[in-house]
Amino acid sequence: MTRQFADIKAMLDEYEVKFVRLAFCDILGSLKNIAIMADELEGAVEHGISFDASSIEGFGRINESDLFLKPDLDSFAILPWRPATGAVARFYCQITYPDGRPFEGCGRSLLSSLEDRAIAKGYSMLLGPECEFYLFETDSEGKATTRPLDRAGYFDVYPVDRGENVRREICFALEDMGIKPERSHHESGPGQNEIDFRASSPLKAADDFLSFKMAVKSVSSAKGLFASFLPKPLRSESGSGLHINMSLRKDGRALFEDFATSPDKEASAFMAGVMRHMEEVTVFLNPLPSSYERLGRSEAPGRVSWSCQNRSSLIRVPAAQGEGARMEVRSADGAVNPYFAFALLLSAGFEGIEDGLGLPPAYDKSSYDEEASRVLRPLPGSLLEAVEKAKESDFVKAVIPSPVLESYLRVKEKQALAWESTGDKDAFELEHYLPYI
Repeated sequence: MTRQFADIKAMLDEYEVKFVRLAFCDILGSLKNIAIMADELEGAVEHGISFDASSIEGFGRINESDLFLKPDLDSFAILPWRPATGAVARFYCQITYPDGRPFEGCGRSLLSSLEDRAIAKGYSMLLGPECEFYLFETDSEGKATTRPLDRAGYFDVYPVDRGENVRREICFALEDMGIKPERSHHESGPGQNEIDFRASSPLKAADDFLSFKMAVKSVSSAKGLFASFLPKPLRSESGSGLHINMSLRKDGRALFEDFATSPDKEASAFMAGVMRHMEEVTVFLNPLPSSYERLGRSEAPGRVSWSCQNRSSLIRVPAAQGEGARMEVRSADGAVNPYFAFALLLSAGFEGIEDGLGLPPAYDKSSYDEEASRVLRPLPGSLLEAVEKAKESDFVKAVIPSPVLESYLRVKEKQALAWESTGDKDAFELEHYLPYI
């Protein structure tokens, strides 16, 4: 027994843990898990726990034999919404073949490998996702509706803002799981909320994002509500986005610090690399048909540009110092597979550094006006167009293993065609996406 496992075992005993959930993410971004009894954890750490890959969306086309879950002990957390008696712990897992090789569809392994390579070159990174979500009422059977919890607006307060106590409980749950919430507030749409948590390493940020979504949905459900991360659940109201903040350090320097007055050459090249490949990676940042109902409107950029203060830009460099110095990608939404999304953005950025890319001039005007449509490259206008951009991309093919990419794009193309052929898109989304996203 390793010292690390001995420490984990002591915590399991302290919290009287009876069940352990081994969690992982499928290629589409859905969180999955299997529960084992606490006394089975040591065997899972040493040998892994096998599961039927053919029953997981996208995995079966890649490999139909058994795969194994290997818990990452650093990801230990107690699920605070589960009973204190017979407590439940959770670990995120790497997915491997029976011989121990990493499975191509394991986004954690992909992102971890990329992070290790960047560290070996002297870089350290922090990622901070900022995600919006809607709180909806449920019907008499407990099923999700699209009736917003309230009619409040941006930064409103109780009693107009009826989500205040829900956000409070979510923040407590995040703290109990080792995730530090930094700010929370009501967003622009009725029933729309945002909770931001502290940035961390890319792998932990992806794990924390999935934990955040689980906490939001679990706490909301316990209060008789349904939390939705759909990008555009209400056609006439604000969409919900996922802003991805990325900071970069080298030799103790925050490379995005003082960017407006003295832009760092490597930070500029990193940003230029991300901009170069944005159209190609959009299918991973905006993975649902309705994602494209949000892009190019007042709450989400639909063209490739950057600015230091212009919030209509795809990439913004906020006025911040120290660890807060960062670039912010503003187009993504909460339906992403965070491991693939973060891996693609970081890979694009580091490719920009390796190629010594120059950054185009900032675009400080509105990216929604007619002039922008003439001078800025558009993002894909539909999921089907985004699929085609990814199919044509040598960059995406170099980052995402080919069997995974083929399965992912096959599913996305099928979703796109079904969306395009339906006569009632609202009813289609209520049936196929609202209960799950």
